[in-house]
Amino acid sequence: MRAVYERQAAHYDAVITVAEWLLFRGGRSWACRQVRGRVLEVGVGTGRNLPLFPPDVELTGIELSPAMLARAEARAAQLARPVDLCLGDAQRLPFPDSSFDSVIATLTLCSIPDDRAAVAEMARVLRPGGRLVLLDHVASPLPAIRRVQRLLEPAFLRLAADHLLREPDVAVRAAGLEIEHLRRSKLGIVMRLTCTKP
Repeated sequence: MRAVYERQAAHYDAVITVAEWLLFRGGRSWACRQVRGRVLEVGVGTGRNLPLFPPDVELTGIELSPAMLARAEARAAQLARPVDLCLGDAQRLPFPDSSFDSVIATLTLCSIPDDRAAVAEMARVLRPGGRLVLLDHVASPLPAIRRVQRLLEPAFLRLAADHLLREPDVAVRAAGLEIEHLRRSKLGIVMRLTCTKP
């Protein structure tokens, strides 16, 4: 996955802009408005969310790809946005238990090899009462759409390390989190999800 994103870093913003316009319009802004306090962004990428966070949050971002992280650092400097950016793996977050008030991942779980391990790690680093915010494309609940996703997934995995049949709502429940808000759109393939740690 790191190799895929190292190759994509230079043109990621141009490509994702099109996908966001088609599927996720307003999604990043919505997700960033849901966080508070000490915030961890998992899969910070090129830093597209940095200008959208409330100014009073204390922000940390983690990213697997050095090339993507370098772009996020440049964006943070341009915005004069204080943020602690570091390299790391979402499946093994380098933070102590109960470190953050909020954890956010936008268009990230679709690319992580073991999404359930990543969600479990996000839950681990959340403080009790903390909130996890997810925005992603997911497996549609509509059988016909899911069949198409199943047919397309091998190509998406090969070209972009992108899973089409993820079910974040199942992963967060397995991690012991309680769903607050779940909204699907675009034939069920886009999910906005917030949940809390008891």
